[in-house]
Amino acid sequence: MASADVVIIGGGVNGASIAFNLARLGVRRVTLLERRHLGAGASGKSGSLVRMHYTNDAESRLAWESLKIFRDFAAEVGGDCGFEAPGFVQIVDPAHAEALRANVAMQQRLGIDTRLVSREELTEISPDLRVDDIGAAAYEPGSGFADPNATTFAFAAAARRLGATIETDCEVLRILTEGGRVAGVETSRGRVAAPVVVAVPGAWAGRLLDPLGLDFGLTPYRIQVSIFRWPDGFTRRHPAVIDSTRSAWIRPEGKGCTLIGVELGAGHADPDKYDEGVDEAYVAQCREALATRFPAFERSTMRGGWAGMIMMSPDGRPIIDQIPSVPGLFVMLGDSGTSFKTSPAIGRCVAEWIVKGKPETADLSRFRSTRFAEGQPWIDATDYGIERPTISR
Repeated sequence: MASADVVIIGGGVNGASIAFNLARLGVRRVTLLERRHLGAGASGKSGSLVRMHYTNDAESRLAWESLKIFRDFAAEVGGDCGFEAPGFVQIVDPAHAEALRANVAMQQRLGIDTRLVSREELTEISPDLRVDDIGAAAYEPGSGFADPNATTFAFAAAARRLGATIETDCEVLRILTEGGRVAGVETSRGRVAAPVVVAVPGAWAGRLLDPLGLDFGLTPYRIQVSIFRWPDGFTRRHPAVIDSTRSAWIRPEGKGCTLIGVELGAGHADPDKYDEGVDEAYVAQCREALATRFPAFERSTMRGGWAGMIMMSPDGRPIIDQIPSVPGLFVMLGDSGTSFKTSPAIGRCVAEWIVKGKPETADLSRFRSTRFAEGQPWIDATDYGIERPTISR
């Protein structure tokens, strides 16, 4: 039987970040197991925004700590994560203007470079942006997006350089326990004994958690993204945008395209059997939302799109915890497609928890797995009315 000090299930960006950070903290035998290839799940399909704007301080803090790493990725991790900073704009309707102001004030207290901007300032930032219908807006000049696959690959390469083992095409079939605590994993290639297992399996979490009697109400969702070519005469690169009035997020893609996702509340799907293409009706909704905010895109050409699988928690927020009923089992689950931007800090926090007994970079108590059993699902008092966000943004 093979053995390790820590086994990580899942080769997405968070699994790779955890592997790197464990190795960086001196854990000598780290093994990451991925059922297909690195980035094969939600990570590789992510819209990969890197923005600090959340409606709570816990996620904003993780994003802020992560931005520090994205900005200096070559020195902090090694390799190229593809980070670009065209700026980020958060737009809300008049009914949520006060909530936006409260959230910006909270983020500023954390040290985040963000500010409220008027319609006139917004037009100066992005002249092609329609602003007459917005209630309020916030601007982060140093935010933007990164390359989700490059980020995942770079974390994995850095973990390997520090001695971690990464095996692809190796499916974890079940998490093993002995005497009520973690003992390792059973894989398609045999068993790996380990006193600590970190489960970051994305949409495939259910089959691993169910035999342990763990039910967090997780639901796999198929999500979609579309890409549109800039129309004739559109030459200025715009910032990344979350437009809560249209339940959409938008960012540049390459030198002449724009990528968009729309929150649809998409139906459930089987993560092993789903269409990776984009639906015709979805493309039409994306074009309409994009043209509402950037009117020139009414005549834009659709250039591509894709679908991927995310795992939704009941409240749309991640579960990051050491499972109390299964000592030795750590999880990062149900992130609803929004944890690419926080993956550097999540990896660091989970590694600190395993090595030092508690996370030091940020407080993870809001992400606890027991909040549902406690009857305390995560609700932000200053959200913008999107009940269940279901897009990989």
